[in-house]
Amino acid sequence: MPNHVNKYRFTAALGLGLLVGSSLGTQAATFNDPTWPCIQRKVESLSLGLMWPVPLSEETPELSVDAGSLAEQLALRKISLEDAERLIAQFASSHPDTPADVYGHIFKIAFDKLNLHRSRIISGIGRYSLKQIALADKIDAARLKMDAVMAKSEPDYDAVDKLEETLDWDERIYRDRSKSLTYVCETPVLIEQRLYAIGRMLHKQIKE
Repeated sequence: MPNHVNKYRFTAALGLGLLVGSSLGTQAATFNDPTWPCIQRKVESLSLGLMWPVPLSEETPELSVDAGSLAEQLALRKISLEDAERLIAQFASSHPDTPADVYGHIFKIAFDKLNLHRSRIISGIGRYSLKQIALADKIDAARLKMDAVMAKSEPDYDAVDKLEETLDWDERIYRDRSKSLTYVCETPVLIEQRLYAIGRMLHKQIKE
């Protein structure tokens, strides 16, 4: 049997195993939504009312420069939760008479910014998933074409080599994207956890 045939069959089997394995794991997490490849449950938008237990006034209170600055800092993901707690404690110490509604609107500012950022990430995951589906279809089509070429009585091995090179490249891209999926899928959950934590920290400062 020509080396081209052996090489082709090994590459096809290896690639099929990798992609089918990834696809099975993905399908188990999609719940029939092709734009959501994550294991985590898809929650497109968070609810402010579920994270802040005190009803906010319809009119936004006038926030001091310090209160506005605190809200902006809490919305930055680069600020750790430990630093966020320290910033909130410093604000509470400097402004001991801050009413509950001000704390609520500080949280609302941070919530709105982080929830918007989270929604954009979820949209990006959807676009990512569709690209993966399209790439998988392209890989499948290339495999079928290789099968057709190899089925001929006199296969065109030059054509097989070109197809194999394209397959190798596309499969590498597919695998690299899949590796980054775990981190990307965790990001919306981490933002949700951050908001819950910040809400608790701010609410703890409210004086009864």
